[in-house]
Amino acid sequence: MKKIRTDMNKWFEKLDEHWRKLPLRKQHKYTLYFFAGYLLLSAVAIFKVWYDTSKSNNDMAIEHIENPVLKKKGSPAHLKDTLSTILKK
Repeated sequence: MKKIRTDMNKWFEKLDEHWRKLPLRKQHKYTLYFFAGYLLLSAVAIFKVWYDTSKSNNDMAIEHIENPVLKKKGSPAHLKDTLSTILKK
């Protein structure tokens, strides 16, 4: 685990060094591009949520939950309470 942490720290230091070597104009341009991408992604996500909620018909089907084990065509006699058997040991 320490090796992974030290490798990551070295990698981040290299990235930071590379970033600091870039001219300020390029740093500013990259920052604006990343912000624009983030803004576009956020706008798409908000639009998708708005679109999905506006087109829904506000119906909710409420049904009973069925146990999938009891749905099988076997007899439920072989089902045991495993918690009580574990506690007895």
